[in-house]
Amino acid sequence: MKNNFLRMVFAILIFSTITSCEDDFLDTSPTSFINLEDTGATGELNPVILEATLNGIYSMMINTGTGGTTRHEDFGQKGYDIMTDFLSGDLALTANNYNRYGNFANLLSTIDYTSNFNYMPWRYYYRVIRSCNLVIKSLGGNDATPSSVDVEYSLGQAKALRAYAYFYLTQLFDTEYNATSTVLPIYIDSEAPVQPQSTMEAVYNQIIDDLTQSITLLDGFSRSNKANVNQDVAKALLAYVYAARGSSSDNLNAKALADEVINSGYTLMSSSEVTGGFNDVNTPGWIWGFDVTLANSLDLVSWWGQMDVYTYSYQWAGDKKGIDQGLYDLIDANDIRKTQFDTANDLQPRNKFYNAAKVIGGQRNIEDDYVYMRVAEMYLLSAEMAAKEGLEDDAKTRLKELLSQRFTDATDYAYIDGLTGQALMNEVYLQTKIELWGEGKSYLAMKRNKATITRGSNHVFHANTSFNYNDEVLNFKIPQAEVQNNPYID
Repeated sequence: MKNNFLRMVFAILIFSTITSCEDDFLDTSPTSFINLEDTGATGELNPVILEATLNGIYSMMINTGTGGTTRHEDFGQKGYDIMTDFLSGDLALTANNYNRYGNFANLLSTIDYTSNFNYMPWRYYYRVIRSCNLVIKSLGGNDATPSSVDVEYSLGQAKALRAYAYFYLTQLFDTEYNATSTVLPIYIDSEAPVQPQSTMEAVYNQIIDDLTQSITLLDGFSRSNKANVNQDVAKALLAYVYAARGSSSDNLNAKALADEVINSGYTLMSSSEVTGGFNDVNTPGWIWGFDVTLANSLDLVSWWGQMDVYTYSYQWAGDKKGIDQGLYDLIDANDIRKTQFDTANDLQPRNKFYNAAKVIGGQRNIEDDYVYMRVAEMYLLSAEMAAKEGLEDDAKTRLKELLSQRFTDATDYAYIDGLTGQALMNEVYLQTKIELWGEGKSYLAMKRNKATITRGSNHVFHANTSFNYNDEVLNFKIPQAEVQNNPYID
């Protein structure tokens, strides 16, 4: 796909259409290249245009500046994965020579609504939402009956991406699910005027409706590129949404969806794969990711630049990041994941995330891929939901299936059989933090489990300090720009 010139041209034009001249997320996008009003009709004749329209949104997920700034932390979804990993406490800033994340890791930015660290995610996710609304409108609107399978699959992807953006906004900008609390303005129409904050219940209902429709619309969709949302991605996202809401029926729904994804054919990453660099989207255990190429023009301003010492950027040069010392100490000595971290170099993930050439500061132009979601998440989420609902045998089975790929001797994880109640739930949470370290999922788990986190001794800021999951410093603030431009928010 990435060698198809026509697709590339259309993707560039569409991306220009949906991202240029945006001072805020309500701006009307210029249509000098491709008229999005006509995309639906044209797409029936040329599916490449529909595909390229969505590719513009997928590109937003990895491009720099999509949070509306020139900051070196502004590079799409993986940038927010780093921020939330800091807030979870599992990612430690161990040296702060360039101060890229200094105020953020010091928990000063999140309580300052003028900070760009609050503005960037708000701007990015609402950009995704508005772009999805334009695509949905071009395909006939929210209640459209698709006239072809190409329109059906495009509509399914757009609705899933809109739901993805709203879900992350709920997680970042509020502490937990409270049906009656007001949280976000909802926009499902690209021409809607400024809206007041809707209740959490209304936002979740919209997310669930979008994802439920997406799962139906994407039935039979066979993607050629893992950047695209397919039915498995939509099911996994919906599982996360139900799990975040957290009623008993929600937990059971989340478990059922996670199990469906597990049974769809992905394989858990092996021991060699989890120490193999995390740099190839074709890894069988990856459900969703982005095939980064030189055409994407990523360099030091990238997730790889911030996390990989073998990339020319901050992780090598002095803004060092490693696993929290306390979390590292909890990893069993026989667990292969213990070897992902370099004890001689600030517990950096030098054997988890790395450019294959392994030359310090060597990769300048990024070609290593981005992971958004993998099937291990579903094993852990299924186990978590089962444990919470008293289905302890199911929880233990899923947990042991994962751990069988992390230990060479089954006796090393035989202790799982003896766990019950809160001890079992705690173990699932711990294994989630270990397995998904650095992948942007610990923050979601922290909130689902209403955890208290204690930063280890290797953090530059707030070492050995504890925070409750709902502490205001661990949640983002609605940014100043939104407060000033939305008369319904003060």
